[in-house]
Amino acid sequence: MEIRNVAIVGAGALGVMFGSHIARTLGRDRIFLVADEERIARYRTEGIYCNDVKEDFCYAVPGDDSKKADLVIFSTKYMALPQAIEEVRAQIHGETIFISLINGIVSEEMIGRAYGTDRVIGCIAQEMDSVKKGNRFCYKSMGVLVIGNFSGRCDEKLTALEAFLNEAGINYRESAHIEYDMWNKLMFNTGINQISAVFDLTYGGVAEDEKARKTMIAAMEEAKAVAACRGILLGEEEIDRWMKVLERLTPDSMPSMRQDTLAGRPTEVELFAGTLRRIGRENGVPTPVNDWLYDQIRSIEDKNSSKV
Repeated sequence: MEIRNVAIVGAGALGVMFGSHIARTLGRDRIFLVADEERIARYRTEGIYCNDVKEDFCYAVPGDDSKKADLVIFSTKYMALPQAIEEVRAQIHGETIFISLINGIVSEEMIGRAYGTDRVIGCIAQEMDSVKKGNRFCYKSMGVLVIGNFSGRCDEKLTALEAFLNEAGINYRESAHIEYDMWNKLMFNTGINQISAVFDLTYGGVAEDEKARKTMIAAMEEAKAVAACRGILLGEEEIDRWMKVLERLTPDSMPSMRQDTLAGRPTEVELFAGTLRRIGRENGVPTPVNDWLYDQIRSIEDKNSSKV
Protein backbone atom coordinates (compact mmCIF):
# COMPACT_ATOMS: atom_id res chain seq x y z
CA MET A 1 0.00 0.00 0.00
CA GLU A 2 1.31 3.43 -1.00
CA ILE A 3 -0.15 6.89 -0.56
CA ARG A 4 0.33 8.94 -3.71
CA ASN A 5 -2.74 11.17 -3.98
CA VAL A 6 -4.31 13.05 -1.09
CA ALA A 7 -7.70 14.74 -0.80
CA ILE A 8 -8.35 17.42 1.80
CA VAL A 9 -11.94 18.23 2.72
CA GLY A 10 -12.20 21.55 4.53
CA ALA A 11 -10.18 24.65 3.65
CA GLY A 12 -9.86 25.89 7.21
CA ALA A 13 -6.73 26.77 9.13
CA LEU A 14 -5.40 23.20 9.38
CA GLY A 15 -6.57 22.09 5.95
CA VAL A 16 -4.78 24.98 4.24
CA MET A 17 -1.68 24.65 6.41
CA PHE A 18 -1.20 20.95 5.65
CA GLY A 19 -2.39 21.32 2.07
CA SER A 20 0.11 24.08 1.41
CA HIS A 21 2.94 22.13 3.00
CA ILE A 22 2.18 18.95 1.04
CA ALA A 23 1.86 20.85 -2.23
CA ARG A 24 5.21 22.57 -1.70
CA THR A 25 7.12 19.49 -0.60
CA LEU A 26 5.59 16.84 -2.87
CA GLY A 27 4.08 18.88 -5.72
CA ARG A 28 0.60 20.28 -6.32
CA ASP A 29 -0.34 17.26 -8.44
CA ARG A 30 -0.22 15.04 -5.32
CA ILE A 31 -3.00 16.87 -3.48
CA PHE A 32 -6.43 18.31 -4.21
CA LEU A 33 -9.15 20.05 -2.21
CA VAL A 34 -12.73 18.79 -2.41
CA ALA A 35 -15.36 21.55 -2.43
CA ASP A 36 -18.52 22.54 -4.23
CA GLU A 37 -18.38 24.67 -7.36
CA GLU A 38 -19.37 27.88 -5.56
CA ARG A 39 -16.57 27.55 -3.02
CA ILE A 40 -14.01 26.66 -5.68
CA ALA A 41 -15.00 29.71 -7.73
CA ARG A 42 -14.55 31.90 -4.64
CA TYR A 43 -11.18 30.36 -3.81
CA ARG A 44 -9.96 31.00 -7.35
CA THR A 45 -11.34 34.54 -7.49
CA GLU A 46 -10.27 35.73 -4.04
CA GLY A 47 -7.23 33.47 -3.68
CA ILE A 48 -6.03 31.47 -0.70
CA TYR A 49 -2.92 32.82 0.98
CA CYS A 50 -0.77 30.86 3.41
CA ASN A 51 1.98 32.78 5.19
CA ASP A 52 1.48 35.53 2.57
CA VAL A 53 2.04 33.17 -0.36
CA LYS A 54 -0.85 32.67 -2.80
CA GLU A 55 -1.70 28.99 -3.15
CA ASP A 56 -2.54 27.30 -6.43
CA PHE A 57 -4.43 24.23 -5.29
CA CYS A 58 -6.00 21.62 -7.50
CA TYR A 59 -9.70 21.04 -6.83
CA ALA A 60 -12.38 18.40 -7.26
CA VAL A 61 -16.13 18.84 -6.94
CA PRO A 62 -18.38 16.27 -5.24
CA GLY A 63 -19.31 13.54 -7.70
CA ASP A 64 -16.17 14.00 -9.82
CA ASP A 65 -14.66 10.52 -9.95
CA SER A 66 -11.79 11.47 -12.24
CA LYS A 67 -9.56 12.02 -9.20
CA LYS A 68 -9.06 9.31 -6.63
CA ALA A 69 -7.42 9.70 -3.23
CA ASP A 70 -5.31 7.14 -1.39
CA LEU A 71 -5.65 9.29 1.74
CA VAL A 72 -8.55 11.57 2.70
CA ILE A 73 -7.91 14.20 5.36
CA PHE A 74 -11.03 15.69 6.96
CA SER A 75 -10.38 19.19 8.30
CA THR A 76 -13.87 20.66 8.30
CA LYS A 77 -15.74 21.99 11.29
CA TYR A 78 -17.66 19.31 13.14
CA MET A 79 -21.02 20.69 12.00
CA ALA A 80 -19.99 20.25 8.36
CA LEU A 81 -18.63 16.71 8.72
CA PRO A 82 -21.77 14.75 7.71
CA GLN A 83 -21.94 16.67 4.43
CA ALA A 84 -18.17 16.38 3.90
CA ILE A 85 -18.32 12.61 4.31
CA GLU A 86 -20.77 12.42 1.43
CA GLU A 87 -19.04 15.02 -0.74
CA VAL A 88 -15.83 12.99 -0.96
CA ARG A 89 -17.49 9.68 -1.78
CA ALA A 90 -16.68 9.82 -5.52
CA GLN A 91 -12.96 10.34 -4.80
CA ILE A 92 -12.39 7.20 -2.74
CA HIS A 93 -11.40 3.73 -3.88
CA GLY A 94 -11.24 0.31 -2.25
CA GLU A 95 -8.05 1.00 -0.30
CA THR A 96 -8.51 4.67 0.60
CA ILE A 97 -7.67 5.41 4.22
CA PHE A 98 -8.97 8.30 6.31
CA ILE A 99 -7.75 10.58 9.08
CA SER A 100 -9.57 13.43 10.80
CA LEU A 101 -8.03 16.66 12.10
CA ILE A 102 -11.34 17.56 13.75
CA ASN A 103 -11.27 18.15 17.49
CA GLY A 104 -13.04 15.83 19.90
CA ILE A 105 -13.62 12.08 20.01
CA VAL A 106 -16.57 11.50 17.66
CA SER A 107 -15.47 12.30 14.08
CA GLU A 108 -13.64 8.98 13.62
CA GLU A 109 -16.81 7.11 14.61
CA MET A 110 -18.84 9.04 12.03
CA ILE A 111 -16.32 8.41 9.24
CA GLY A 112 -16.08 4.74 10.23
CA ARG A 113 -19.84 4.28 9.98
CA ALA A 114 -19.72 5.59 6.41
CA TYR A 115 -16.59 3.87 5.09
CA GLY A 116 -15.60 1.19 7.58
CA THR A 117 -13.83 1.52 10.91
CA ASP A 118 -10.88 -0.53 9.65
CA ARG A 119 -10.05 2.25 7.17
CA VAL A 120 -9.93 5.04 9.76
CA ILE A 121 -6.67 5.78 11.56
CA GLY A 122 -6.93 7.72 14.81
CA CYS A 123 -5.32 11.15 14.56
CA ILE A 124 -4.82 14.13 16.82
CA ALA A 125 -3.50 17.48 15.61
CA GLN A 126 -1.76 19.32 18.42
CA GLU A 127 0.62 22.17 19.23
CA MET A 128 0.05 24.01 15.95
CA ASP A 129 -0.77 27.72 15.91
CA SER A 130 -2.44 28.21 12.54
CA VAL A 131 -4.85 31.15 12.27
CA LYS A 132 -7.47 32.00 9.65
CA LYS A 133 -8.51 35.56 8.81
CA GLY A 134 -10.76 35.60 5.78
CA ASN A 135 -8.85 34.05 2.90
CA ARG A 136 -5.49 34.47 4.63
CA PHE A 137 -3.87 31.82 6.80
CA CYS A 138 -0.70 31.99 8.82
CA TYR A 139 1.24 29.76 11.16
CA LYS A 140 4.63 29.52 12.82
CA SER A 141 4.41 25.98 14.18
CA MET A 142 2.94 22.99 12.32
CA GLY A 143 2.88 21.08 15.58
CA VAL A 144 2.66 17.30 15.53
CA LEU A 145 0.16 14.66 14.45
CA VAL A 146 -0.40 11.80 16.88
CA ILE A 147 -1.56 8.76 14.92
CA GLY A 148 -2.45 5.18 15.71
CA ASN A 149 -4.85 2.32 15.13
CA PHE A 150 -7.58 1.87 17.71
CA SER A 151 -6.54 -1.77 17.98
CA GLY A 152 -3.11 -0.64 19.14
CA ARG A 153 -1.48 -2.72 16.41
CA CYS A 154 0.55 -1.60 13.42
CA ASP A 155 -0.68 -2.70 9.99
CA GLU A 156 -0.05 -1.84 6.33
CA LYS A 157 -2.39 1.16 6.47
CA LEU A 158 -0.57 2.74 9.38
CA THR A 159 2.79 1.90 7.80
CA ALA A 160 1.68 3.59 4.55
CA LEU A 161 0.53 6.70 6.42
CA GLU A 162 3.81 6.95 8.29
CA ALA A 163 5.76 6.57 5.04
CA PHE A 164 3.74 9.37 3.49
CA LEU A 165 4.21 11.70 6.47
CA ASN A 166 7.95 11.02 6.37
CA GLU A 167 8.01 11.77 2.64
CA ALA A 168 6.08 15.01 3.17
CA GLY A 169 8.20 16.09 6.13
CA ILE A 170 5.25 16.25 8.51
CA ASN A 171 6.08 15.73 12.17
CA TYR A 172 4.18 12.85 13.77
CA ARG A 173 4.22 10.46 16.68
CA GLU A 174 2.81 6.94 16.64
CA SER A 175 0.60 6.03 19.58
CA ALA A 176 -0.25 2.53 20.76
CA HIS A 177 -3.04 4.06 22.88
CA ILE A 178 -4.71 6.51 20.52
CA GLU A 179 -8.07 6.53 22.36
CA TYR A 180 -6.30 7.61 25.54
CA ASP A 181 -4.45 10.31 23.61
CA MET A 182 -7.70 11.56 22.04
CA TRP A 183 -9.33 11.93 25.46
CA ASN A 184 -6.19 13.61 26.75
CA LYS A 185 -6.35 16.15 23.91
CA LEU A 186 -10.11 16.61 24.48
CA MET A 187 -9.31 17.51 28.07
CA PHE A 188 -6.94 20.24 26.91
CA ASN A 189 -9.36 21.55 24.29
CA THR A 190 -12.14 21.61 26.87
CA GLY A 191 -9.95 24.03 28.76
CA ILE A 192 -8.05 26.20 26.30
CA ASN A 193 -10.60 26.53 23.50
CA GLN A 194 -13.56 27.33 25.72
CA ILE A 195 -11.68 29.56 28.16
CA SER A 196 -10.07 31.55 25.34
CA ALA A 197 -13.50 32.15 23.79
CA VAL A 198 -15.37 33.02 26.99
CA PHE A 199 -12.64 35.21 28.50
CA ASP A 200 -11.70 36.68 25.09
CA LEU A 201 -8.00 35.89 25.48
CA THR A 202 -5.07 34.70 23.39
CA TYR A 203 -2.87 31.79 24.45
CA GLY A 204 -0.63 34.23 26.28
CA GLY A 205 -3.61 35.91 27.91
CA VAL A 206 -4.91 32.62 29.31
CA ALA A 207 -1.43 31.74 30.59
CA GLU A 208 -1.18 35.06 32.46
CA ASP A 209 -4.77 35.59 33.69
CA GLU A 210 -5.20 33.89 37.08
CA LYS A 211 -8.99 33.53 36.92
CA ALA A 212 -8.85 32.17 33.37
CA ARG A 213 -6.16 29.63 34.32
CA LYS A 214 -8.10 28.43 37.37
CA THR A 215 -11.29 28.05 35.34
CA MET A 216 -9.39 26.21 32.63
CA ILE A 217 -7.96 23.74 35.14
CA ALA A 218 -11.41 23.22 36.70
CA ALA A 219 -12.91 22.45 33.26
CA MET A 220 -10.09 19.99 32.59
CA GLU A 221 -10.65 18.29 35.97
CA GLU A 222 -14.25 17.64 34.93
CA ALA A 223 -13.06 16.19 31.62
CA LYS A 224 -10.74 13.91 33.57
CA ALA A 225 -13.66 12.67 35.68
CA VAL A 226 -15.86 12.04 32.63
CA ALA A 227 -13.04 10.20 30.82
CA ALA A 228 -12.87 7.77 33.74
CA CYS A 229 -16.45 6.74 32.91
CA ARG A 230 -15.11 5.42 29.61
CA GLY A 231 -12.20 3.63 31.24
CA ILE A 232 -9.69 6.35 30.31
CA LEU A 233 -7.60 7.27 33.35
CA LEU A 234 -6.06 10.73 33.15
CA GLY A 235 -4.00 12.09 36.03
CA GLU A 236 -2.84 15.41 37.40
CA GLU A 237 0.41 14.96 35.50
CA GLU A 238 -1.48 15.22 32.19
CA ILE A 239 -3.02 18.51 33.27
CA ASP A 240 0.37 19.82 34.39
CA ARG A 241 1.88 18.78 31.06
CA TRP A 242 -0.81 20.63 29.09
CA MET A 243 -0.30 23.79 31.13
CA LYS A 244 3.37 23.68 30.15
CA VAL A 245 2.34 23.23 26.51
CA LEU A 246 0.17 26.35 26.84
CA GLU A 247 3.21 28.37 27.91
CA ARG A 248 5.11 27.25 24.77
CA LEU A 249 2.39 28.28 22.31
CA THR A 250 2.75 31.56 20.42
CA PRO A 251 1.45 34.11 22.99
CA ASP A 252 -0.47 36.33 20.57
CA SER A 253 -2.07 33.42 18.70
CA MET A 254 -5.37 31.78 19.66
CA PRO A 255 -7.26 28.49 19.41
CA SER A 256 -9.92 27.81 16.81
CA MET A 257 -12.92 28.52 19.05
CA ARG A 258 -11.84 32.07 19.79
CA GLN A 259 -11.16 32.59 16.09
CA ASP A 260 -14.73 31.46 15.47
CA THR A 261 -16.33 33.74 18.07
CA LEU A 262 -14.34 36.75 16.83
CA ALA A 263 -15.40 36.02 13.25
CA GLY A 264 -19.03 35.45 14.23
CA ARG A 265 -18.95 31.80 13.17
CA PRO A 266 -20.67 28.89 14.98
CA THR A 267 -18.31 27.10 17.36
CA GLU A 268 -17.55 23.48 18.14
CA VAL A 269 -18.82 23.74 21.72
CA GLU A 270 -20.79 20.52 21.21
CA LEU A 271 -17.49 18.68 20.76
CA PHE A 272 -16.14 19.95 24.07
CA ALA A 273 -18.62 20.89 26.81
CA GLY A 274 -21.44 19.26 24.85
CA THR A 275 -19.70 15.87 24.80
CA LEU A 276 -18.73 16.04 28.48
CA ARG A 277 -22.20 17.13 29.58
CA ARG A 278 -23.82 14.28 27.68
CA ILE A 279 -21.50 11.56 28.96
CA GLY A 280 -21.54 13.09 32.43
CA ARG A 281 -25.34 12.97 32.59
CA GLU A 282 -25.33 9.36 31.36
CA ASN A 283 -22.98 8.36 34.17
CA GLY A 284 -24.04 10.65 37.01
CA VAL A 285 -20.91 12.83 36.85
CA PRO A 286 -21.63 16.55 37.44
CA THR A 287 -20.01 19.08 35.09
CA PRO A 288 -20.91 22.53 36.51
CA VAL A 289 -17.92 24.38 35.02
CA ASN A 290 -18.56 22.98 31.56
CA ASP A 291 -22.28 23.69 31.98
CA TRP A 292 -21.39 27.34 32.61
CA LEU A 293 -18.92 27.46 29.70
CA TYR A 294 -21.50 25.86 27.40
CA ASP A 295 -24.10 28.50 28.30
CA GLN A 296 -21.59 31.33 27.91
CA ILE A 297 -20.47 30.17 24.47
CA ARG A 298 -24.04 29.65 23.30
CA SER A 299 -24.79 33.20 24.46
CA ILE A 300 -21.84 34.51 22.43
CA GLU A 301 -23.10 32.61 19.38
CA ASP A 302 -26.62 34.04 19.83
CA LYS A 303 -25.25 37.59 20.05
CA ASN A 304 -23.14 37.04 16.94
CA SER A 305 -26.07 35.62 14.97
CA SER A 306 -28.25 38.60 15.92
CA LYS A 307 -25.70 40.94 14.30
CA VAL A 308 -26.00 39.22 10.93
